[in-house]
Amino acid sequence: MTDRMDDAQPSKRPRIEHTTARGPTLMNVVEIDGKSCTHEVSWPPGQEGSTMPPPPRPGPPARSYDFKIDPFQQTAINCLEAGHSVLVAAHTSAGKTVVAEYAFAMALRDNARVIYTSPLKALSNQKYREFQDKFGDVGLMTGDVVINPSASCLVMTTEILRSMLYRGSEVVREASLIVYDEIHYLRDKERGVVWEESIVLAPRSARFAFLSATIPNAREFADWISLTHTSPCHVVYTDYRPTPLQHFVYPTGADGMFMVVDERSTFKEDAFSKAVAALNDAEAAVASSKGGSRSDRMKGDATNGKKKDEKSDVRKIVEMVVQRNFDPVIVFSFSKVDCDRLAGEIWDVDLNTSEEKKVVEMIYTSAIEVLSIEDRKLNEVTSILERVKRGVGVHHSGMLPILKELTELLFQEGLLKVLFATETFSTGLNMPAKTVVFTNVRKFDGGTFRWVSSGEYIQMSGRAGRRGLDDKGVVILMLDAKLDPATAKNMLRGAPDTLYSEFHLTYAMLLNMLKVEDASPEELMKRSYRQFQAERALPGLEVKLAALEAEKEAVQIDEEESVEQYNSLQVQERKLRAGYRDAVMTPRYAVPFLQPGRLVRILPPGDKGIDDELGAGAWGAVVNFQLVNAKNNNSDTPVPLIDLAVPTKSSSSQKKKGGKEKDVIVDVLAACMAAGPGGRSTKERPMAVSALLQGSVPAVIGVPLEEISALSTLRVNLPKDLRTLEALNQGAKVLGEVEKRFPNAGPPLLDPEQDLKVTDDGFKKVKKRLESVEKMLKEHLLATSSTLAPRLEALKKKQKLAEAVRAARNDVKTATGLILQNDLRSRRRVLKRLGFVDSEGLVTKKGRTAAEISTGDELVLCELIYGGVFGSLSISQLTALVSCFVWREKSDVRGKIPPGLEACHGALREAARRVGRAEIEAGIQVDLDTYVDSFKPDLMEVVTAWCHGAPFASIQALAGEKTFGGSLVRAIRRLEELLRQLADALKAVGDMELSEKFDAAIGKIKRDIIFAASLFL
Repeated sequence: MTDRMDDAQPSKRPRIEHTTARGPTLMNVVEIDGKSCTHEVSWPPGQEGSTMPPPPRPGPPARSYDFKIDPFQQTAINCLEAGHSVLVAAHTSAGKTVVAEYAFAMALRDNARVIYTSPLKALSNQKYREFQDKFGDVGLMTGDVVINPSASCLVMTTEILRSMLYRGSEVVREASLIVYDEIHYLRDKERGVVWEESIVLAPRSARFAFLSATIPNAREFADWISLTHTSPCHVVYTDYRPTPLQHFVYPTGADGMFMVVDERSTFKEDAFSKAVAALNDAEAAVASSKGGSRSDRMKGDATNGKKKDEKSDVRKIVEMVVQRNFDPVIVFSFSKVDCDRLAGEIWDVDLNTSEEKKVVEMIYTSAIEVLSIEDRKLNEVTSILERVKRGVGVHHSGMLPILKELTELLFQEGLLKVLFATETFSTGLNMPAKTVVFTNVRKFDGGTFRWVSSGEYIQMSGRAGRRGLDDKGVVILMLDAKLDPATAKNMLRGAPDTLYSEFHLTYAMLLNMLKVEDASPEELMKRSYRQFQAERALPGLEVKLAALEAEKEAVQIDEEESVEQYNSLQVQERKLRAGYRDAVMTPRYAVPFLQPGRLVRILPPGDKGIDDELGAGAWGAVVNFQLVNAKNNNSDTPVPLIDLAVPTKSSSSQKKKGGKEKDVIVDVLAACMAAGPGGRSTKERPMAVSALLQGSVPAVIGVPLEEISALSTLRVNLPKDLRTLEALNQGAKVLGEVEKRFPNAGPPLLDPEQDLKVTDDGFKKVKKRLESVEKMLKEHLLATSSTLAPRLEALKKKQKLAEAVRAARNDVKTATGLILQNDLRSRRRVLKRLGFVDSEGLVTKKGRTAAEISTGDELVLCELIYGGVFGSLSISQLTALVSCFVWREKSDVRGKIPPGLEACHGALREAARRVGRAEIEAGIQVDLDTYVDSFKPDLMEVVTAWCHGAPFASIQALAGEKTFGGSLVRAIRRLEELLRQLADALKAVGDMELSEKFDAAIGKIKRDIIFAASLFL
C-alpha cells in the first residue's frame, strides 16, 4: 500500500449526467478528467433507491494508489463501499484488478472475509502470489493446493467455491464479499453452470464484485443478481481503452498490410477493400504459376505458392514488427501444433542481447531446480533454453506446466520478444504486449470448427498495448482465402458477445440439492440465470408469436385442401426420386460407366436431390474418379484426385476390407459460378452451372458420387491435358454445344435396368411406387391449372409460417414454465432406477457418494464402487482403471489394456452401458456406443507404469509421440483430483477401507515433474 492518498483522488469533481431511460432506472455518465464510464443500478423488486452512483465513503479509503484511478474504478469502489454488488465490464487490460484489490483491502480493514474466484488454476496461482505480496493475509484453495485456508482473503477456483457451498462450509458462510473474475465464463457450455450454481447458492448476506469483458446485456445480468440476492447491483461499464488499438489486415501471400481500423475505432472501408483485392491478386498469381491442374493448385494451397527459399508470411510479419520496434508481440494460433511449427519457422531469429541471455539462463536454472536430475534431462526441458535465450517463446496447454510458467515469467520480465500462443494466454493472465497477430481465426469449440466470434476477437486483441508504455497497440489479422471478407469485417467491427446462460442439469447437482433439507433442484432452477432470461424474453416471444399467427392467417389459398394434396404428392415424388437415384448411383453400378468424357448431371454442393425439381442440376463431363474413405471426404483437406494418365479402376477394386464400398469422388469438367469478392472457402466446391451462362468459368471440380443425379448415354471428346486455360475453355465449349442440341430435357440418359443392370429388389419397389405417384400427379385435378404454381408457392410460405408458429409457441410455453422440466423428470427416473435415490426420493448411501464427485462420471464410478469392482484390485490396477474417466484427448492409437485388467475394464464398459440404457429408457437422448467408448483405456498402461515408479520420459514414450507432455501431466493431475474426491466421498459415507485405498493411489502417482510446485507459489 502507499500513503499517497491525495493522488488517489480525482483532480476534478466528477461530472454526472443522466442519459436515456433503460428499464426502470436511468443510465448515468460519469466523467472525470476527460475519461468516462456509464453507471446504472438495478434495485430488487419492491425496493426503491437512488439511481445515482454512490458517493465516496467518508474518511480514508481502504487502499490508495500512487496513480489517478479511472472513473470506472472509482465508481465501482464507491458501490462496494456502499455495501452493494457491482458488475464491472471493461476491456482487457483496462485495470479491473484495481477493484479486486480494493475488495481485499476492505476485508482486511473491516475484519471480514473476501473470496476471489477465477476459472483457471494458473490464474488463481498468479493472483495468489500477487495478492500475497500486497496484503499478506491471503490463502489459496485450488483442490491440489491448499495454503492458509483460514485467511481473511481467499483465492480459489470456482469449482472449489461451488463444492464448499454445497457442503455448507463455514468459510464461505462467513464471506461478506465474493469477487468473480472473468464472469463472462458463465457462457462456457461445459463449465458455465458452475458459475450460476455458486452465485445462486452463495449466502444471501454476501455481496459480489463481478469483473467481466465488455458485454452488451450487463444490465440484464445485474437485474438477475438484484432479484436473486434481494440487494441492489450496479453496472459500471466502459469502452475506454488506456492504450488505443490500430487494426491491420495482412493478406496472405501479398506484400505489406493495410490499416482497417484506426485508434479512434473508425473502420476504413477503402483500406479493407484494397486488402481483399491484394489477397485476390496474390491468389491469382499462385494459380497462374501453378497452372490449371486441380492437384497442382492444392499443392499451392499448402505452401501459399512460395518457393523453398522464400520467407513465410509469419516470419515476414515478425521481422517487420521487430524492425519497427513493435515488439513484444503475441502471435495467436488455435492449434498447439501450429504454435510449435510457427516458432520453428524463426529458429534462427535472435532478439535478445547477451545481457538478456544471461538473465534468461539464470531464471531458467532457478526454475528447474524444483525438478529431479532425471526430469531436468527431458527433451522439452533442455530444448526450450536455446529458444527462450533468443527471445522466442511458445505457450499452450500441451507444454509441461513448469515450462509454461517459466515462459510467463520471462514474458512478464520483457525477456521474450515474440510469443506464439493459443487462446488461453488471453484469459485473465495480465501479460500485455505491444502487438498481437492472428495467424488464423478458425477454432475448434469441442464439436465443430468455427470462426472466432467478434467478442473473442475483442478479448484476444485486447492484449495489444501496454498501459503506460505504449502510445498505441497494434493488431494484425492475417487474411487468407478461407476467411470470407464479410466474416472478417464483422469480426473487426463487431460487438461484444452477449452473456447467455449455459445452465444445465447434472446428476451431482440434483443429488446435492436433494440431500439438503428444505432445498430442491426446482428451487435452484427457478433462481438460475437461464430461467430469468427465459422469463425476461416472454413479452417479446408473445409479440413474435402473435405476428407470425397473423401473417399465417393472411395467406389465403383457393382450394387449399386440393393444393395440399398435390403438394404432398410432389414431396413423395421427390423423396422417391432421390431414393431411385441413390439406388442407381451406387459405386457398383455407376463406376463402370465413369469413363472420361461421360456426361453427368451435377447437383449443387451438399445437395442430395430431395428438394430439387426433376432435371435440376448442370451438365459436366467426367475426367476421372477416385475411391476414398468416408472420413477423407469430410475433412478440411481437399480430396486428391487421380491424374488423367492413371487408368480408370475397375469395379472389382471398389470395396474396402469387409466388403463395404468406398466413397467415390468424380473429377468433372464443368462450367462454374465465378467466385465473389474474396474468393470462396476451399471446403466447398464451386457451383456447377450451365456452360451457356455468361460469366461462368470452366474448371475441373471434385464431385461426390451422391451429388451426381444422372449419367448420360453420351460421351464427348475432351482435350487430353486440361491444365491450361485454353483446354478448359475448349472443353466448356463442347458442353455448351451439347446443351444447345438438347435444350429441354437434356441429353439422353442411361437406363438403370437395361444399361446399368440394376437388379436390386429395393430399386424395383421404389421404381414401382414412383411410377404410381407420377401417374397420380398427372391425373390430379390441378395438374393442368394455370394458377397451380403460385398456389403451391403460397402453400409453401404458409407451411413455413406454420412451422415458425409452432416453434414460437413452444418458446412461449418454455418461458412461462420451469426450464428443463422434462430433463429433470428423466434424470430423477435414472437416479431412482439405479438406486441413487429410494422410492421416496431420499438420497441413498450410493447417492451421497455420487454427490461428492465432479471430476468424473459419478454414476458409472458409483456403479463400480457398489458393484465391488475396486475392492479386489491392487493400488496400481485401481488407479489405471480410474484413468479411463479423465482421458479425453484425441488419439490415433488405442492404448493397451495391461494384463489382468481386461475383466475390470469390461466391468467398466458394462457399467457404462447399464447407465446409458437407464438414460435411454428415461427418455434422455444418448448414443450408447459413443457413451461407452468415451471411457478410453488409452492411459491405463501409462498410469500403471507411473504407479510402478517409471520416469516421465518412459511414460511419454508409452503415450506416443503425438501426445503432448502437458496433456499427460494435466490428465494425471486430473486423475489425482478424482482419486481425492473418491477418497473423501467414501470417507463421508463411512467406507474407510476403500477410502484408504484411494488415498494410497494418490501417494503412488503424486511425484516428480507431474506434481512439481508452481513457480508462482
